[in-house]
Amino acid sequence: MADVGDDPDADLLAAAVAGQRDAFAALLDRHYNRIHGLAWQLTGSRADADDIAQDVCCTLVEKIGSFRGEAKFTTWLCGIVFNACRDLRRRRRSFGSFTERLAVIAGLARGPDGRDLHDAMWLRSAIARLRPAYRDAAVLVAGQQLTHAEAAEILGVAEATISWRMHEVRRMLSTGDGANG
Repeated sequence: MADVGDDPDADLLAAAVAGQRDAFAALLDRHYNRIHGLAWQLTGSRADADDIAQDVCCTLVEKIGSFRGEAKFTTWLCGIVFNACRDLRRRRRSFGSFTERLAVIAGLARGPDGRDLHDAMWLRSAIARLRPAYRDAAVLVAGQQLTHAEAAEILGVAEATISWRMHEVRRMLSTGDGANG
């Protein structure tokens, strides 16, 4: 593994990669909410998030041994979740009637407290109207708090592309033209 000295999961991860079931279970327990939350942010559906989280947990059993430590575990994990969500979108498109419907991007703003319900609804609606490339960047950077480099690695683009997309997301949200951006 590469230098994972700053990775809080390093010890558990090393044990899980070595085949220790308790360590693997502890990793899943530690990161399940992240897996489910990102899936929900990307799909907009609790039911889809439930299915994807279950699939990702099963996939991790197979893939944990291939973790090489070239990225932080959370970045690698977000990549797996992102790919699972992308695969779901592709499968649905192949069946015909799937439309772009990432409706609610939970987690980009604090939960509404009654006073800001309108603003929260507006933000979710505006994010949902963004083109997929911008929405994906916003979910990974703002929703999952990944760095631009980590998001770029997951999306397979240059870090500068993520920086540009986030600049454009801020511009579109501030001018209200997210659907046209």
